[in-house]
Amino acid sequence: MLDGGSHALLLVGPAGVGKTTLALDVAATLLCTAEPHEARPCGTCRACRLVASGNHPDVHRLSPDGPGGQVRIGERANPEPNTVRGLFSALALLPVEGGARIAIVESAERMNEDAQSAFLKTLEEPPSGVTIVVCASEEERLLPTVRSRCARIRLGPVAIRDTEAILVERAAADAPTAARLGRIAGGRPGVALAYAAAPDAVAARGEIARTILDLLAAPRATRLVAIPRLLARAAEAAAALAAVGDARPATPRRGKGPTAAAPRQRDEASEPDDDAVDPGAAGSSRRAPVAERRRAATLLVDIWRDVARDLELVALGDRRGVRDPALLDDLATAAPAFGVGDGATFLRRLTRAGELLESNVSPELIADSLVVAWPRRRSLP
Repeated sequence: MLDGGSHALLLVGPAGVGKTTLALDVAATLLCTAEPHEARPCGTCRACRLVASGNHPDVHRLSPDGPGGQVRIGERANPEPNTVRGLFSALALLPVEGGARIAIVESAERMNEDAQSAFLKTLEEPPSGVTIVVCASEEERLLPTVRSRCARIRLGPVAIRDTEAILVERAAADAPTAARLGRIAGGRPGVALAYAAAPDAVAARGEIARTILDLLAAPRATRLVAIPRLLARAAEAAAALAAVGDARPATPRRGKGPTAAAPRQRDEASEPDDDAVDPGAAGSSRRAPVAERRRAATLLVDIWRDVARDLELVALGDRRGVRDPALLDDLATAAPAFGVGDGATFLRRLTRAGELLESNVSPELIADSLVVAWPRRRSLP
């Protein structure tokens, strides 16, 4: 049981900030057999090792899957694994190791209302000895009845220096690279670790950012021609980051608090939709699943957001706050003609673009609208 008698915990914070890692720390603490209790999780007992490897039979994880990257409700008669109803079935069984049982729901905001309503039954009347840890990046997308039945912990961005230390401590990157990735990640250690394990994605990110800066001086026709290439490059980077997240289980770490977990969301559709043309293959017949296109567009919007933010900072004279120091020269060249206030205005448009992507609006249409609205570089006297 958690402090205060609650059987459910809601962890809220940005993607990659360490919610899954903290959830696994909670699981390890509840399952650890070390004495005294203050020493839990010890990290060395059988239970801790099983949790760390992702193989503990009494830790049940539910995460986004299938088309659209949703947390699925599952069939009522024959519930599948990694569905809400499949979780019910697993929790109805007796514990294998004879102790507590923990359910970890990742990206819970990816449940639709029907799935959340079904999940609510378990939150209201959980089986004996079950603790439920719900992780969500967007708390407002959870039903009020779901939120009200959980003790809430908010996780904020991790300090850049602490993110750097995590990368160096885990031998994920050397000190200079860790310093850069710590800033790029914006306080999300999981994102920094994913980039450290996918250097091609870091290179792609830099190329995309420089192209976006170049488009400030480009006419509309040139901008629209560039968008498919940008989406294709973003798709490559997103695939590399997703592969890292799927291949590496998050490991709980004693004494460090919520550190890092590479994103584990599997956002791949099994079948492409009728309009799903590979964004990087002009005239190609090869088709890309809609979820992959949406993931690429989401990453492009994220990178664009950083570029707009950094341009605004440089225009205001704040170079120390720039997200990616490797782009400082390019930003300094573009900023004088960018115009103070242009970045803030465009950031609002990017926020709206992210909302539209979640609403299943065409990723290509959103990208086209953004590049047309991207401010034109002003002529300097």
